[in-house]
Amino acid sequence: MSQRQLKLGAFLLHNGHHVAAWRHPQADAGSNPLKLYKELAQTAERACFDAIFFADSVALTSGVGGLEPLTLLSALAAVTEHIGLIGTATTTYNEPYHVARKFASLDRLSGGRAGWNLVTSDNASEAANFGRQEHVAHSDRYARAREFHEVVRGLWNSWEDDAILNDKEGGRQFNPEKLHPLHHRGEHFSVAGPLNVSRSPQGHPIVVQAGGSEAGKNLAAETADVVFTAHPTLASAQQFYADLKQRVRHAGRSEESLKIMPGLFPIVGKTQAEAEEKWNVLQALVLPKDGLALLGRMIGNFDLSGYPIDEPLPELPLTNSGQQSRQKLLTSLAQGENLTIRELYLRIAGGRGHFTLVGTPEYIADHMQEWFENGAADGFNIMPPYLSQGFTDFAELVIPELQRRGLVRTRYEGSTLRENLGLSFPTYQR
Repeated sequence: MSQRQLKLGAFLLHNGHHVAAWRHPQADAGSNPLKLYKELAQTAERACFDAIFFADSVALTSGVGGLEPLTLLSALAAVTEHIGLIGTATTTYNEPYHVARKFASLDRLSGGRAGWNLVTSDNASEAANFGRQEHVAHSDRYARAREFHEVVRGLWNSWEDDAILNDKEGGRQFNPEKLHPLHHRGEHFSVAGPLNVSRSPQGHPIVVQAGGSEAGKNLAAETADVVFTAHPTLASAQQFYADLKQRVRHAGRSEESLKIMPGLFPIVGKTQAEAEEKWNVLQALVLPKDGLALLGRMIGNFDLSGYPIDEPLPELPLTNSGQQSRQKLLTSLAQGENLTIRELYLRIAGGRGHFTLVGTPEYIADHMQEWFENGAADGFNIMPPYLSQGFTDFAELVIPELQRRGLVRTRYEGSTLRENLGLSFPTYQR
């Protein structure tokens, strides 16, 4: 049996993940985003990453530059051959037929490399862009998401695997007996179907989720192929990993059917001193207004501008519009270490509560291996501090060290994202 290996995603965000990335002297200014993302995607593919991943928000958040993911990924599909293409689409401010059709189209165009990151929108300001006075409540968002996913999967199953005939002599393009309308009638959606895009070489796109609340974990255990998650320590990651794998088993699925990939924010230097200097440069560029805005949104969509930043975080009510799991994580961090508001936003300025490593390639590889071999992760979603050099550093320095240890592939085994992630083919089901 071949050695179990890490699964890797490249989480490419605007100028980079650090809140001050746009101010970094080496940061790409975004004048030619297609050129930038083409180079990054091809760098990730040379390093044999499983996928590149783009988050999304349908409102202005912490900065400009957020392109619509499906448009960008379609362009990148034309300049890559192997790497997976994962994009975000919210179930709160979309319709299932739109999402099913767009991702199925990307899947066909890319030869089976597409993935849908299912989110429920934790940015309350999105509501005003869709005719709402206030954001949808947390429990309502997840109830809609569950049915949304059911409809999308049903539409992706409109066509059986061998429905397309292209029989020119017989005059039959497809077998009508193997094309199935959906006829869905539910609490949130009424969708007739069928989908007008047939299945791809990987059956249909993989489904990615990131919820850490009870509702989010239950939905992921029942439906997701990959889970992105935020954990700053080995212990918390192990607890989450064991919990979610148990929920997967209770949902009647095998543990291998769900890959858990925590976020990793790495700052890489050829020496420890070099890495720490890179970190210090970024931290010195953080503007208080940006730090407060980031923390306020990440901790549940609260305005913290009226509180003294050099005093402890005030007690906040449980968010109903943001991420409850992230609020709990950051509140526990602040209380456990008695951090002021300034200290807390500086702590999350890079990783936003994700696992953060500052050090040499060997140091970073050591910790990744520790998490991987001790029940904390099936892989990682790499969050470069700034683009593009912050990602190139990881690809050129850390990946070879991981490959030397046999923890990362040196060539792609399969032709689809599903194959490269080690996920089974989704046989047609009604």
